[in-house]
Amino acid sequence: MSFAIHTSAGNAASNHPLVTILLPPEARSLVLSQAALEKLGGFARVRTTDETALTEPLMAQLLDGAAVCITGWGTPSLEPYLSASHALGLVAHCAGSIRRLVPAAAVADGLRVTHAAAAIGDSVAEFTVAQILMALRHGDAFDSGLKSGAGWDMRNRYPGRLLGALTVGIVGGGYVGRSVIRLIRPFGARILVTDPVMSDAAARELGVERVTLDTLIAQSDVVSLHAPLLPETTGMFGAAELAQLKDGALLVNMARSPLVDEAALLAELRTGRIRAALDVFNVEPLPMTSPFRDLGGHVHLSPHAAGHTQDGHWRQGDLIVAEVERFMRGEPLRHEITAASYDRMA
Repeated sequence: MSFAIHTSAGNAASNHPLVTILLPPEARSLVLSQAALEKLGGFARVRTTDETALTEPLMAQLLDGAAVCITGWGTPSLEPYLSASHALGLVAHCAGSIRRLVPAAAVADGLRVTHAAAAIGDSVAEFTVAQILMALRHGDAFDSGLKSGAGWDMRNRYPGRLLGALTVGIVGGGYVGRSVIRLIRPFGARILVTDPVMSDAAARELGVERVTLDTLIAQSDVVSLHAPLLPETTGMFGAAELAQLKDGALLVNMARSPLVDEAALLAELRTGRIRAALDVFNVEPLPMTSPFRDLGGHVHLSPHAAGHTQDGHWRQGDLIVAEVERFMRGEPLRHEITAASYDRMA
């Protein structure tokens, strides 16, 4: 079977290692700018495809002889091809989680993996803070109200809150959680963090208080979730935890939907006691029949868009190209997922 595959030496000698980009054209252009592709071509042979669907036969051809593969959104699982790809030494993922692409056993067997979660963190953090501010100041209600003919008295119906006067709880102190902390800290808010691997020294450096989850829930006016989805974090916010939130609290989930019991959250939101800003859902795209669409001002919805900015996407590609170059030079990778960190970072 013939596929539209291109291999170019660029400015590199033909005996340079082969890097294959396992992304169809649209996804490739989203994360890899022309400058990034030119840089990659300066130290490697680059194999790409014009095909829009990465079928099994095409994946096998793209991986044949490759020392590095660059992956991203839309790349199929690599598990079926790893045993046959003896030359493959590095999976360089232009997105965050690699769990669906590379099994833990492959990393334990020596396959090296790096990812662009650090570059995504800034986009997610900005969106998180924007959603918090919009919710605290009822920006969506003002906008829709004025456009539908409401009067100036809306200011009295929707009293806002000052972020700097509140306590913000951050659940998860990884790339995104720390970026959110850095953005919120200048507002002067008290910031609490719960993270099982964060040290007291790291908390002090970030200017936050490390507390238990129960303490964070009880004391926070805003709770923002940035924990990885693991067996121990799935459903970490159930009916009991949601009931412990302060009256009027704002729950923000820009991480993974299963961190929260969705049915319990719907029930709590329907009471009007708390509000939520949600970017992730159990079923995506969000069905038109989803009850979340009927909750009005009790919930602020977005279509899993927190990490999506063009500038952020190109940063992801630039980060990955730099990681591939370090790998080629035998230098340490800066964003590597190791066997020891797989469960926490992948």
